[in-house]
Amino acid sequence: MADPAHDRDFRGYGGHPPAVAWPGGARLAVSVVVNVEEGAELSLGMGDERNEAVYEVVEEVVGSRDLCMESHFEYGTRAGWPRIRALLAAYGVSATLNANGRAVALSPWLAREAVADGHEVAAHGWRWERHAGMGEAEERAAIARAVAAIRGATGRAPVGWHTRSATSVNTRRLLLEHGGFLYDSNAYNDDLPYLVPGRQGSPHGRPHVVLPYAFDTNDMRFQRGSGFVFGDDFARYCIDAFDRLYEEGAVAPRMLSVGLHLRIIGRPGRIGGLERFLAHAAAREGTWFARRDAIATHWLREAAGLAPSDAA
Repeated sequence: MADPAHDRDFRGYGGHPPAVAWPGGARLAVSVVVNVEEGAELSLGMGDERNEAVYEVVEEVVGSRDLCMESHFEYGTRAGWPRIRALLAAYGVSATLNANGRAVALSPWLAREAVADGHEVAAHGWRWERHAGMGEAEERAAIARAVAAIRGATGRAPVGWHTRSATSVNTRRLLLEHGGFLYDSNAYNDDLPYLVPGRQGSPHGRPHVVLPYAFDTNDMRFQRGSGFVFGDDFARYCIDAFDRLYEEGAVAPRMLSVGLHLRIIGRPGRIGGLERFLAHAAAREGTWFARRDAIATHWLREAAGLAPSDAA
């Protein structure tokens, strides 16, 4: 009987990461990820099979449109994005927008504004949904549809992918088969990028980069019962994570992912927490605010000669 855990890696770099130096001698790479999901949430009004049940409240309206839920998501593009956009510009932060294809199709102006500001637009699926258990043909189509929407709005195909929470067992293979993807963020298991084998038979033989994401340094914890209440809760937690990784960055490379959502951190009572974090990080010499494609490109160039660690 095959071991179901044969592909899990519990060791990682084993405390000895590659000797990769960040550009300019930076001590810490900070990846600010802005999730753009508005309009991609499940909604009977959009022709989906059901309504989304997780937003500012946890409630699913069955059998009819949920205008309350729809309005909560619309806040993100109408009011949240302008606030977040202004802060990123004020602190000179280059960010990655994890954008659902359907959200981009509905608000292409937002993706174009992001590109004009120098941000990356990566793919976050077509709809805001898990891919775990999704059929292979359905998932392949969702990937292609998301890529097409982003290319249509920005003129550029995304090179990064991040599924909402749980991926399917096929996701990474399907991304490689689709082509054009430099990295994915479908992992939560390290504070550093790592390499996995690329597509078999590919002429370039390039490894695929995994940039782990984080649910703790993330404004999703403002959701009911998840730990954050005040904007300062977000700031203090992210600053603590920053300071620890910055200290460790004196001897080894480190990366911090900070996850944002337009409709969450973009609220007036929360946005100050993001500003306090950005001010703290920007004041420390050796902070590299970087798009995820830039981090992946740098890691691939500097560490491609080093094989991924063997699974434990």
